[in-house]
Amino acid sequence: MDDLRKYLTDYLSEKLNKITISNSKEKGGVKKIHIRPILLREKVYFQFESFTEKQAFHENLIKEDAVEKILKLMEEFKQLELDHSEVTLNCLISKKGKVTLKLKKKANSSKKDAASNCENCDDAKPQLTHNKEKKYLIPEGTPVEFLIDLGVMTTEGKIRDKMYDKYKQINRFLEFIRDIIPELPKDKELTIIDFGCGKSYLTFAIYYYLHVLNDFKLNMIGLDLKEDVIDKCNKLAVKYGFDKLKFLVGDIKDYEGVTSVDMVVTLHACDTATDYALYKAVNWARV
Repeated sequence: MDDLRKYLTDYLSEKLNKITISNSKEKGGVKKIHIRPILLREKVYFQFESFTEKQAFHENLIKEDAVEKILKLMEEFKQLELDHSEVTLNCLISKKGKVTLKLKKKANSSKKDAASNCENCDDAKPQLTHNKEKKYLIPEGTPVEFLIDLGVMTTEGKIRDKMYDKYKQINRFLEFIRDIIPELPKDKELTIIDFGCGKSYLTFAIYYYLHVLNDFKLNMIGLDLKEDVIDKCNKLAVKYGFDKLKFLVGDIKDYEGVTSVDMVVTLHACDTATDYALYKAVNWARV
């Protein structure tokens, strides 16, 4: 795969039109992947669009990570087609693992090279598609202390490249909270529990969104089995002045700290923990 790595390093650029990876070695799962360059926050990324029978998934990676992901994918797929403004590249992998690469220079590439030296030519430089900017509930550009401490944001309010998926996950989760705000009473203190809170990205986000941004009165609890994580979260809550947010060490099935709850949150709790969380939530709903 050394030659393929070299070609990918050379041709993953703004001049790339598209890469198509297909012919999976395994049945089911992802059938095909399209890769193209996009501009995201004024930086070139490579968008991977993976297709299953019924769904499409997207991931944006910087060049170095994109090269490594493509090489990893070619352990699972048999064919890659690269369409660049200057060349085309075909990669075929046989059943025995033999890699065949065919690189072909485009006939008009020399003309494009000449045009690239013309300052007034419209096609002197390929125009990348901007990824449509989404308006997030916690917008980028404004520093938020808990996101900085948890490694999602820089002190300037920029999202760290490798934490962008986590940032989107947090905001997507807050959209669910936003949708039920009309159902939440403001004339009383709301009790919210996050079962299996872990590092508490979402716990802090919910408290920040509901209490700081929307002025709800909260009594919020995060519960997890990891003592070191809970200790750190409590220290951060004190640091931010989140005096009605506390974190406890405990098992979901044994938790009896409150008699009524307005909202139960749990995200990918392990083993039977999700079952216990749902069981308790249903019982509280009956109260």
